[in-house]
Amino acid sequence: MFSKILIANRGEIACRVIKTAKRMGIATVAVYSDADARAPFVRMADEAVHIGPAPAAESYLIADKIIAACKQTGAEAVHPGYGFLSERTSFAEALAENGIAFIGPPVGAIAAMGDKIESKKLAREAGVNVVPGFVGEIRDTEHAVEISSDIGYPVMMKASAGGGGKGMRLAWSEKDVREGFEATKREGLNSFGDDRVFIEKFIENPRHIEIQILGDKHGNIIYLNERECSIQRRHQKVVEEAPSPFVTPKMRKAMGEQCVALARAVDYHSAGTVELIVSGADPTGESFYFLEMNTRLQVEHPVTEAITGVDLVEQMIRVAAGEKLEITQDDVKIDGWAIENRVYAEDPYRGFLPSTGRLVHYQAPVEPWADDGAENGRRGIDGIRVDDGVFEGGEVSMFYDPMIAKLVTWGETRDEAADLQIAALDAFRIEGLGHNIDFLSAIMQHPRFRSGELTTGFIAEEYPEGFEGAPASDELKRVLTAVGGVIATADADRARRIDQQLNGDEYAPGDWTIRIGEREEGSSTHEVRLEENALTVDGEQVTIEMQYTPGQRMIDVALFDNDADEDAVPLETYTFQLASSRTGYAITTRGATHHLRILQTRIANLAGHMIEKEPPDLSKMLICPMPGLLVKLHVAEGEEVQPGQPLATVEAMKMENILRAEKQAVVGKINAGEGDSLAVDEVILELE
Repeated sequence: MFSKILIANRGEIACRVIKTAKRMGIATVAVYSDADARAPFVRMADEAVHIGPAPAAESYLIADKIIAACKQTGAEAVHPGYGFLSERTSFAEALAENGIAFIGPPVGAIAAMGDKIESKKLAREAGVNVVPGFVGEIRDTEHAVEISSDIGYPVMMKASAGGGGKGMRLAWSEKDVREGFEATKREGLNSFGDDRVFIEKFIENPRHIEIQILGDKHGNIIYLNERECSIQRRHQKVVEEAPSPFVTPKMRKAMGEQCVALARAVDYHSAGTVELIVSGADPTGESFYFLEMNTRLQVEHPVTEAITGVDLVEQMIRVAAGEKLEITQDDVKIDGWAIENRVYAEDPYRGFLPSTGRLVHYQAPVEPWADDGAENGRRGIDGIRVDDGVFEGGEVSMFYDPMIAKLVTWGETRDEAADLQIAALDAFRIEGLGHNIDFLSAIMQHPRFRSGELTTGFIAEEYPEGFEGAPASDELKRVLTAVGGVIATADADRARRIDQQLNGDEYAPGDWTIRIGEREEGSSTHEVRLEENALTVDGEQVTIEMQYTPGQRMIDVALFDNDADEDAVPLETYTFQLASSRTGYAITTRGATHHLRILQTRIANLAGHMIEKEPPDLSKMLICPMPGLLVKLHVAEGEEVQPGQPLATVEAMKMENILRAEKQAVVGKINAGEGDSLAVDEVILELE
């Protein structure tokens, strides 16, 4: 066994590998860029080596710097995590030339399966079903249009070396191909150093199922069941679960055995994942096609660990050290259900645009996962596991993936795991930047998710106009109103105790009028009355239990039956996050932020005569929705534009975003030029 390994990665996955290595008694070495000098993974490792500036192309992607760090520290092996150099054959070869072990698959397997074009050729030769498409060299845009027309729309354009949802474009027409082909090539080149693109038929209403493979150097290969990864946005996974609610034992066996055969064809060892696209309309599961094989550890590996009890990182290390697998296919079981949500620094209320910046406050619902070797320890604390690599006061950098944490929950049933997700998401406290927690909670509550009727089009189909928060039930509105009355009374009671007020009230008020909703339109108004032994909302008693101190930012609330005794079990429990506003509170819970305008009833009657301030008209401005680089201006001053016409392309997080005209107009003043760095909400141009 190795005595020291180096982790050629950063963030949560570096923390994950370090924890398991330490449990195994293996010393660890971290490498870090300027941006990560204070990151948790650097402090966790036994040693750390600085390898360059913040951009990955100048640090984490330079193999020579990783190898130099190995030689400097005496590391015998390298775990690459995922992304960066994890699927670069040149990196694995360079390690071998320097006598350093690669904790991953053999070079031949990476070369055969890591390249999407070559892997499809190999799969086809091996008799594996592949999606119809063109895997040769595409000369230019005209050639891409010709190929797409032959295949039949819709088609998917993919960067050959792509991954993580980057370098992918869906084209429904020739126009989409002409607009997106060159952008796909650029994204492939910028993110992966490879601008080759292939085109394949897009399977409509598909499910994305993947099979976890694990093999050793002695010819033993097993599959650790499947993961359902159908809920995606821009081809990047958002929610993963194991097992899949769609897969039957017969399907699981057929898929698993075929994936093992494919892995065996390339003499695979270590952990790997075969991704399949499955027709959701075919309950037999026979209509599945090979997409690609990821020759590395997957982001979503914890859900497999939770239901099988197998530590994939430990197995990768043992396999790399030459050990045989101690488990056989018959030992692989399915125990319970696990769901993973990826908590990202992105704003779902603004089209999921990146929201980089400083984590002013960060508090996870439980302590970050610690690999202590305990039985069922891979399920975290009471079924809640948090894998993260950030810290309060740290920064989510524009240079890397905007992941904040991975939240994994385990339950005996799928509903139990989903309910735990909702509770845990409410208990996250993240301030300083936008995040997608409300959106994730809304998915967990969605009837379609609960039914298991999933496809890769879930998000686009269920949120066609964008995300505006999860809808609140009548019961939740009653609880929100009751809590609003309680905290308003507590705040007023503290305020009245300030000495030397000219006309301080003798008692805190108990009658409140509360409007839920930022504006009159679409809001609901409720009357709250607090008495010595009763709390009523709109004349009906509500029984809640909570503890609140003025200024508190997070509270737990329990709702009881009005006739409940002291030992009664709550009907429902909530975690509310509070943010004060000029006239009330914004309360975040259950997938939405609810704005409460709280006024004493006698004042509310007068406030109804006030004129509401109208917001400014922003439709005449093209506003940059996120920090980024202005790659291209598609229009000039004085040019007339039509709805949907591209106005500007902004690059953020290595992804190109086309900003389009919302209405017919004439371009007035242009305030920015190509190559400019833009701040969020910066006005790029004005329309007349």
